[in-house]
Amino acid sequence: MKAKTLIVGGCAVVALGGLLSWGFRADPAPVDLAEVVEAEMMITVNADGKTRIRNVYEVAAPITGRAKRSPVAVGDPVVSGETVVAVVQPVAPSLLDSRSRASAEAAIAEAEAALRVAQSQVRQAEEDLTLSQSNFARTAELVSRGVATTSQLEGATQLRAIKQAALEAAQSSQAMAEGSLARARAALIQPDVENPADDSCCVVLHAPSDGVVLSIQSISERPVTMGAPLLTIGRREDLEIVADLLSADAVKVAPGARAIVERWGGDDPLEAVLSKIEPSARTKVSALGIEEQRVDVVFDLLSPPEDRPGLGDGFAVFLRVLEWEGQDILQVPLSAVFRNNGNWYAFRAEGSVLRQVPVTLGRMNSHVAQVLDGLSPGDRVVVHPSDRVSDGIPFVDRAELE
Repeated sequence: MKAKTLIVGGCAVVALGGLLSWGFRADPAPVDLAEVVEAEMMITVNADGKTRIRNVYEVAAPITGRAKRSPVAVGDPVVSGETVVAVVQPVAPSLLDSRSRASAEAAIAEAEAALRVAQSQVRQAEEDLTLSQSNFARTAELVSRGVATTSQLEGATQLRAIKQAALEAAQSSQAMAEGSLARARAALIQPDVENPADDSCCVVLHAPSDGVVLSIQSISERPVTMGAPLLTIGRREDLEIVADLLSADAVKVAPGARAIVERWGGDDPLEAVLSKIEPSARTKVSALGIEEQRVDVVFDLLSPPEDRPGLGDGFAVFLRVLEWEGQDILQVPLSAVFRNNGNWYAFRAEGSVLRQVPVTLGRMNSHVAQVLDGLSPGDRVVVHPSDRVSDGIPFVDRAELE
């Protein structure tokens, strides 16, 4: 009887202990787990960029005049040396007011008087030359008869040459007077408003390169000055990308660095390579009002035009420039590691409990960190551990609860 009572009492004590243990046990903490893997790892410098056509040709007015209505529109294809892209008519003379007309008429009268003076001087020089030639012929005859001396003949010869030069000078003065009169009369020419000059008098400009019209300063007819831009032309497939990087990021990359182009509008990323880093930076104020030193960096697109349909000049893109990359790198999500007393730790799943283990990290990017020691491939670690997570507590994978 006593033995039976002892057995029953022992069972009751064991049952009571089990009930107390079950009642006071800690509930498993639900956590999110990620696996430590060996995979490709990249460290990139990220930046927003903008496409631009590498070689843009700007067509400018070669003369001052009036640009006719543009014969092409934005987006039209053009052929080098064949497609007419602009027509410029020379500037027409301006209308004269009464004061300007009176001044021009007075200039004409003055030029006519100067011409008459020059004509008189020509006639006088012709008469002098005729007389000197007669004297020369008479002196030569007398010398041949022995009546006149040789010195007299030399004097007549010299006088004839002087009169010949005087005639040529008078004729030149007459030509100058005629030019002055023509210039004075041209000042009175009025523009023909009713019958303007046709295109045969105009300067016709052809496309300097194959491509498309990128922009036109004005479609309508308008007056222009020499050197005024009329339109720009470029090849749409000849694209490059320019991005402004922080100067601290620009020194981390070098020409030849590979870049991944995303958010350009297509499904697949594009390939690019860094071609040039500008030698000087500029100060730019960020959206937060902070002054930053920015550097323009240029990239060549490696993806062929057929892989980037629709991408044009001035389109926004997102760039990831490779600073470093490696294959089969043991890595852990950056959200799974935390610092404690200056060291890195992670919570690793061991059976049904979590263990806080120290880890040694190497390179990091915005998503993962390289594991040098403390974790192995296939280990499962807690990402975003909450305050409930501590060393040795039981856990349950939140993915298994769904």
